Order: sequence, then structure tokens, then C-alpha cells
Amino acid sequence: MGKHNPSLAAPVAGPPGTRAGSVRPLEAVDAEPTEHELEELLERIPDALATEEVAFDESLVKGNLEELLLVLVSARGSTHGKELLADLSDLFDAQLSPGTVYPCLHDLEDRDVLEMHAKVRTKEYAVVDDEYVRATLERTMRQHLAFGLLLKRFLSERPES
Repeated sequence: MGKHNPSLAAPVAGPPGTRAGSVRPLEAVDAEPTEHELEELLERIPDALATEEVAFDESLVKGNLEELLLVLVSARGSTHGKELLADLSDLFDAQLSPGTVYPCLHDLEDRDVLEMHAKVRTKEYAVVDDEYVRATLERTMRQHLAFGLLLKRFLSERPES
């Protein structure tokens, strides 16, 4: 298979006032933030959230498995599936089966994002498409931050019970 095109926009809900269910490309929703703007936003996050106290739902980990695997493989340089399963368990308290993780790794390999090197008793994976990894992680980060801000706005507009 050919390389995945990181420029394809993920559809997101349109702004208030648009027809319900309508979607627009991510680029149409917000202009590409500058590196400085992203850094400023990231610096404010620790003050807003005590991330060491956050317990991630396993469904959130599964829903973002590709991105998490890209982060873990990138951070390690190269790694194997058992190590990734251990990282997911240790870092996110997610008990995912090999039947969940390995198909995602194989898909990333098929799309030429990761490469696999067969060792004697294991297979090691390494990132080969850094551009795709960065674009995917930035897009996902913006989507999660926007979703969090949407929830915060909703909660701030509602009286506490």
C-alpha cells in the first residue's frame, strides 16, 4: 500500500449556527496554529489539569490507539509489541489484548508509517514517516483540546447543582 496522506482533513462539527450534522474540514475550522501558539497552549495545560491524577478510560485509549502507538514507538526509537503492551498498561492502566494492538501496528506498517524488522524471537517497529506522525499527533491534539474547551464552556455556563 502507498503512504497515507496526512493532508486529508478529518471532518469535524461546524460552528454554532451551521446546520446540525454538517461537517467541515479541520483546516476550515481553525487556521493552522503557529508553533509559538501551540507551545503557549501546552504550557497552560498543567495548571488547568492535574494530569498525574487523571485516570484514562480504556475506551479513550482504544479510540486513540494509533496515536498512542505512534508516540510510544517514536519515543523508544524502535520497540516490539510486548513492550508496547506493557507501556500501555503502565502508563494508561489499559489492559489491551495483542489482538487489539498488533492489527493497529500492522496497519501502520502497511501504510508505510512504521517499518518492521524481524528479530530472532520478536518483531521490532520503528517510525519511517515522521511527517505523518507529526501531522497526525498535531491534528489529534487540536481536536482533543477543542473538545475539552467545548466541555469546559458548557460546564461554565451551567449552574452547579
